[in-house]
Amino acid sequence: MSRSLNFPDSTSLLPELGEYVAIPSISRSAAAETMREAAEWVAAQLAFANGRVTETDGFPVVRGEWLGAPGSPTILVYGHYDVQPTGSREEWTSDPFELVIDGDVVRGRGVTDDKGPVFIVLKLAQAFIAQEGGLPLNVKFLIEGEEEIGSPHLSAYVRSHADELGADLVISADGAQWRPGEPSLSVASKGLVSLDIAVTGASVDLHSGRFGGTVANPVHALATILASLHDETGRVAVRGFYAGVPELSDDRRAEIAAVPFDDDDYRVALGVPQLFGEAGFSTLERLWERPTLEITGVSSGGKYSVIPHTAVAHLSCRLVGTQDPTHVLAAIGAHVHGLAIDGVTVHIDYDTARVPAYRIDPEHPAIAAAAEALGVVYPGEDVLLAVIAGTLPATTLFEEVLGAKTMFFSFSTSDENLHAPNEFLRIRRIGEGLRAWEALWRLLADGEHSLSGAAVHAASAGGSAQ
Repeated sequence: MSRSLNFPDSTSLLPELGEYVAIPSISRSAAAETMREAAEWVAAQLAFANGRVTETDGFPVVRGEWLGAPGSPTILVYGHYDVQPTGSREEWTSDPFELVIDGDVVRGRGVTDDKGPVFIVLKLAQAFIAQEGGLPLNVKFLIEGEEEIGSPHLSAYVRSHADELGADLVISADGAQWRPGEPSLSVASKGLVSLDIAVTGASVDLHSGRFGGTVANPVHALATILASLHDETGRVAVRGFYAGVPELSDDRRAEIAAVPFDDDDYRVALGVPQLFGEAGFSTLERLWERPTLEITGVSSGGKYSVIPHTAVAHLSCRLVGTQDPTHVLAAIGAHVHGLAIDGVTVHIDYDTARVPAYRIDPEHPAIAAAAEALGVVYPGEDVLLAVIAGTLPATTLFEEVLGAKTMFFSFSTSDENLHAPNEFLRIRRIGEGLRAWEALWRLLADGEHSLSGAAVHAASAGGSAQ
């Protein structure tokens, strides 16, 4: 790979990235006009590829394609322009929607999830067009606006445009690398289901003195329900929850044990007095290989003397192996409704997004190409094969509908406060990402790790979603 592009200094790109971050494209709450503004910003960046905003039943997607390399492989680049809510503004050191340089990082909502990583690919493609007059392979783009709310309308869109989106491989600009000290590729991600449990007592809030001791308290009842979901060892106590979770083999345990990882450093970085989780598994085994059921929020009443008439808990589960999302929700529902909770009404609201776990075979030719590309940028460093403990809803959809595996190739890093206040991106990762994406595209187009259709489809057949 003798040729290489000339890229501008990363800091010179920050004002343009700042324009993108400044658009508050929070898919959970933003107005349609705001989401369209973000989509149009991306589409303008894809002018060389007929970039355009295309309607869905929800927020629009951005499409583009450059197909000027006949006979060469075709990839589909996936990412998203929507972002998470800011959380408490008081916890931010600056305006969440103003890109702020803070030493060797830039801060702002979405800068690492997923606007910065998408921006890197856009700038790479533009550099190829400007300096070489084209791309080394055929590239399609699909940038959606609902990933942070579970991509509820992406499935219908992809199914109705499957012929147009067909590719040999999907490369996701979303999906953070494991940690900043070493290059990594993720070969799996966890699935996701979520639900709300609402407990209702009286028709209105009641004075805690006048009525206390005469009616059931929904908060007490909800606490009983939540406490029943796990046993004292941290294991989920819901019958049937673990159906489809594979046994952790001795070989896999040995692989994980060989990954440098210090429990105490992890604990200190998180600011917790001690680590906790399912007994019988190491911290990294729990993080990468075990499913979870987490209570992500509880709301009811307040600091005033009433018995609240309702209490609500928000739950989410991260899934592994072949756990079936619908079965998991049904198991939780059966568990909750099977409890003897008197004096209240219990209602469960199941969220519609149901994402199974995903895996790409570590032997897939694209993984070899990506590892070599990372070696160009990080010479002499081993590339860690990791697992994304989070969820990327589009992966199993692309495999089912397009027959293509998804490879994660993001230059976000998992410690950069994704979804939290003071989200940041290391400035050096912009330049590193540009060089690695360039190397990847050249390797996939030509050479030992090129995307020949036979090799890719064979690998896809052997590495089905799990």
